[in-house]
Amino acid sequence: MRQNKVGSVMATEVVTAVYGTPFKEVVRLLAEHRISGLPVIEEDDKVLGVISETDLIVRQAETPDPYGSKRRFRLAELTHHARRRAAKAHARTAGQLMSVPPVTVHADNTIAEAARTMAEHRVERLPVVDEEDRLVGIVTRRDLIQVFLQPDDVIRRAVIEEVLVRSLWLMPRTVEVSVVEGVVTLDGHVERKSEAEIAVSMTNRIDGVVAVVDKLSYRQDDSHLRPDEPAMHGVTEEWLRKL
Repeated sequence: MRQNKVGSVMATEVVTAVYGTPFKEVVRLLAEHRISGLPVIEEDDKVLGVISETDLIVRQAETPDPYGSKRRFRLAELTHHARRRAAKAHARTAGQLMSVPPVTVHADNTIAEAARTMAEHRVERLPVVDEEDRLVGIVTRRDLIQVFLQPDDVIRRAVIEEVLVRSLWLMPRTVEVSVVEGVVTLDGHVERKSEAEIAVSMTNRIDGVVAVVDKLSYRQDDSHLRPDEPAMHGVTEEWLRKL
């Protein structure tokens, strides 16, 4: 099934810093290139960490006010997170300011995988690395959402060819596929319930699909059968284990 890879949407010209890049130079790079973050790399291009605008805000917020009242010691300040925030208040270089460990993806990861990684770690950009963890590009949230600009006719053709014909070996007219603003409706009759479930699941994974409306009916309910029983075979068996 066709799914766009990170390598197809990433930027290959990446603004970077090294561990010793001065704090003000980091700020200048972000402002000059109109970006909200950048990776910090070693001499061999391996990613050490990532600096975001959040790191800059933390530095500003944690910097003591010379005219303010003296802060009292709090037990919570003994935690690793608190110590890290306090250290950033005095950061003079990119290495002292960056967030570690870096959250990265590979160019052959799917856009869906990259999106899940971003959501899980609450980040807005991901350095893209090769097999040796060397920087080859960067991908942002904006890059990933471009997939939802796929035209409806392109999505419809992908569902018919990749899901119905190639994967489920169904005749194209067996299931009527309509797409409006990325919402796919599957309407028709298939032999088994498992085929209907697989059709919906695989369609959801097609690039650009916003949602799937399931109007499929089936002749046989095979949900009680084990995947190793005769009724389950080939693509059906493989996909049932993923559902």
